[in-house]
Amino acid sequence: MREDEVRGSKNSRAEEETVRAKGPRQERVCVSRLSELSSSILVAAATPASAAVMTEQMTLRGTLKGHNGWVTQIATTPQFPDMILSASRDKTIIMWKLTRDETNYGIPQRALRGHSHFVSDVVISSDGQFALSGSWDGTLRLWDLTTGTTTRRFVGHTKDVLSVAFSSDNRQIVSGSRDKTIKLWNTLGVCKYTVQDESHSEWVSCVRFSPNSSNPIIVSCGWDKLVKVWNLANCKLKTNHIGHTGYLNTVTVSPDGSLCASGGKDGQAMLWDLNEGKHLYTLDGGDIINALCFSPNRYWLCAATGPSIKIWDLEGKIIVDELKQEVISTSSKAEPPQCTSLAWSADGQTLFAGYTDNLVRVWQVTIGTR
Repeated sequence: MREDEVRGSKNSRAEEETVRAKGPRQERVCVSRLSELSSSILVAAATPASAAVMTEQMTLRGTLKGHNGWVTQIATTPQFPDMILSASRDKTIIMWKLTRDETNYGIPQRALRGHSHFVSDVVISSDGQFALSGSWDGTLRLWDLTTGTTTRRFVGHTKDVLSVAFSSDNRQIVSGSRDKTIKLWNTLGVCKYTVQDESHSEWVSCVRFSPNSSNPIIVSCGWDKLVKVWNLANCKLKTNHIGHTGYLNTVTVSPDGSLCASGGKDGQAMLWDLNEGKHLYTLDGGDIINALCFSPNRYWLCAATGPSIKIWDLEGKIIVDELKQEVISTSSKAEPPQCTSLAWSADGQTLFAGYTDNLVRVWQVTIGTR
């Protein structure tokens, strides 16, 4: 699917023991030796004859309805656990109040309007007071979330802005564009630097800061199939990560800043060591990867792979769960909506996913018994 339409180390000895259907999705329960367990905890009961296995899994909790276009990005903040933002091709950003009701998980509290084309990305400042967005109208906007108004408009890119990010101290902003450039801005809307030397030769699809302030870097990826790591101090190229065979849609940095993951057309999630500057291993997504995100408190990587979401335990490199949508239609040609965006709640208990049917679906970590 084109972006225009939607935007090793050692092998594990873990064994998949069962795949079973539950509700509207296939749930994969993976059991590994206790010595290899990571945060996907499996606990055997003390009585061997009736040993029950407890495992973390994902359960669909509800949906958020309010957009009239594909949901391109979702942002959460620990400061306001009952609020999320979602960006859309309907040119708006919705601020949601999470009610967590069974019939209606959240309600649109406010719509942030101003962009004249698709909103491609949205992030929230670490203090939870501001949002930053990028759009196909070629601009970035800084929003005051208290008032819902634009406080700054960033003009400088000559084509669609595909990705934006805040530095960990909120003092710097980075953007990537179809004009093949990466721009560094201050919060006043002034472009301080445009990366041109050794820059991407095609569209820059995603840019992210490392949250690790002791290793100040920017990670970018693009349609030239490359993942690039930039030294923030001088905006010079630090590492070229080569390995993908198709254009890239997304890159994400782990919460501790030690590694990043990239994905796109080739369906492979590639893991890179940001300290050593090397490839670690590759996970097969099986379909185009539209979005990636690390869990904030588990050693999990989530991937939006076509219409489904795969969740890997990186310790054992096994699938913890796969979240799928049912197609309810009389037409044999009906296809499920594509998943285009992912974001975890700050406590790591809730996963928000945006889709091409204009909905945000909400999944929660639950404990199951086998």
